[in-house]
Amino acid sequence: MTVHPSLQTSIDAWTHSIDAISELVTPLPESEWNRATECPGWSVRDIVSHVIGLECEMLGDPRPIHTLPRDLFHMTGELGRYMEVQVDVRRCHTAPEMTSELEYTVIRRARQLRNEKRQPDTMVRWPGGGELSLEDALTRRAFDVWVHEQDLRRALNQPGNLDSPGAYVTRDLLLSALPKVVAKDAGAAPNSAVVFDVNGPIEFMRTVRVDADGRATIDGSVSLGPSVTLSLDWETYVRLACGRVRADAVAEQVKVEGDQQLADAILAHFAITP
Repeated sequence: MTVHPSLQTSIDAWTHSIDAISELVTPLPESEWNRATECPGWSVRDIVSHVIGLECEMLGDPRPIHTLPRDLFHMTGELGRYMEVQVDVRRCHTAPEMTSELEYTVIRRARQLRNEKRQPDTMVRWPGGGELSLEDALTRRAFDVWVHEQDLRRALNQPGNLDSPGAYVTRDLLLSALPKVVAKDAGAAPNSAVVFDVNGPIEFMRTVRVDADGRATIDGSVSLGPSVTLSLDWETYVRLACGRVRADAVAEQVKVEGDQQLADAILAHFAITP
């Protein structure tokens, strides 16, 4: 066996989602590639370009030499500019060029992952700067590809895979961010608890507990008398947590019981993606 067991879950999730993206976009006519998505400023073509670009960087390919135009107003910060290069350089590419490059990139990346012999704690370069452990890098790639698969599905009106392997990787990554969202960002009071009750293709209930010192933890046990309970469906949870939609736009899908002010603060800081 070449792949360490702790890496296999992320590799399987990545494979499932990247194959789904290929199946979604390969038959698209040229006009559909310009369809807008919920990812700010990005079309179907742009999302596929982003996926191709980051996988090429994970393969160690050199980045394109490209100057961004000045009218891309959806970009925010240096990370946004970094990510935009791989996208903007492909905005003139045709549908056949896009699908061919995607197919070739997936073949190369899948071969690399099948032959992965490094340990999970090996530090690897991460696109945008810095390093991550190999395990964290593969988890983030599985998360990113699944989220973008869902962006494409909503844009193309082809729902599905909300409970696929990538969805579970995404769930765990998003849940790991909740203590910071509740305690630090939203400012929940010491000795309080916030419950998240999520239904749909993936169902779970989690409680974020803030101790007397303001430190937060998360667990699956029931809380008696929480400060607030937020009930929503899984897809809405993902759209909020990934910054695809504002809380006021999905207010009817989010049921709040308890402290409305705290709930509003949590929802205002719910998005954890750049």
